[in-house]
Amino acid sequence: MHAIRITEPGGPEVLSWSEVPDPVLQEGEVLVDVASTAVNRADVAQRLGNYPPPSGASEYPGLECSGTVSELGPGAEGSGWSVGDPVCALLTGGGYAEKVAVPVGQLLPIPKGVGLVEAAALPEVACTVWSNLVMVGGLRSGQTVLVHGGGSGIGTFAVQFARALGARVAVTAGSDEKLERCRELGAEITVNYRTEDFTERLRAEGGADLILDIMGGSYLDANLRSLTTNGRLVIIGLMGGRRSEIDLGRMLAKRLSVQATTLRSRPGAEKAAIVSGVLEQVWPLVEGGAIRPVVDRTLPLRDAAEAHRVMESSAHTGKILLTR
Repeated sequence: MHAIRITEPGGPEVLSWSEVPDPVLQEGEVLVDVASTAVNRADVAQRLGNYPPPSGASEYPGLECSGTVSELGPGAEGSGWSVGDPVCALLTGGGYAEKVAVPVGQLLPIPKGVGLVEAAALPEVACTVWSNLVMVGGLRSGQTVLVHGGGSGIGTFAVQFARALGARVAVTAGSDEKLERCRELGAEITVNYRTEDFTERLRAEGGADLILDIMGGSYLDANLRSLTTNGRLVIIGLMGGRRSEIDLGRMLAKRLSVQATTLRSRPGAEKAAIVSGVLEQVWPLVEGGAIRPVVDRTLPLRDAAEAHRVMESSAHTGKILLTR
């Protein structure tokens, strides 16, 4: 098969379309012929040498895909999946390839009303958003959630999902165009972080019960100041650095909590539980039209370098897909 290899840490030019060995199926895995995959910030970090794959994972980037089951591995018989089934999947790596091995617990059916190609825009964001807003963050109807990076793949999905839960949604983004798109998706409070202090705006709006944060260190203090009493901060990215001072007095006074999570390195059983929760609680919202994939553009898989340039420029809204 062919796959996108990272020849060495560096810029987008180190992504190489190469002939490589086919995956060897392990216990409980199926082989998926990839139709489409999606670009995530984690792929960029891996390319730069800052986010190596977990032990045993594919060396190729790509944390989600859609495609067709082409082979059942040992122990996958009786799993409910058959050769020829259209699927999308949460991956630990390997999506930038013509074929990928997937544990059966990380497979999802294509939601009704969603095409095979655009379905690749769903698994990683759905699992990330559901696990962090519901499992970790405990978001409930009537609460206010602040989503940083509202124009991103995760952001556009989180806005729709939180809105479907009955939450009031606030977002930050770096352009008025992205904020307008977030309003179309259901955001009620929109903040251009280049021209407005999100902390002042959120405090004026009564504070956030929950914040989904991709920035990390540089936003820590501002996030804590934006939370209302009993507020929760869930950190899922470190685009703003790994370190910051924390005001424990503020946390004590307002009974705040801070949690940080990552999806890729979770054990297989935990990923399977998250996928099961997404199938039960999120897929009906997708099939009912409350949530739709937001795709900025689709490029050939061979052009992964260009897709990474777009990702790093933050010129996109929603997901960037790569297709066979």
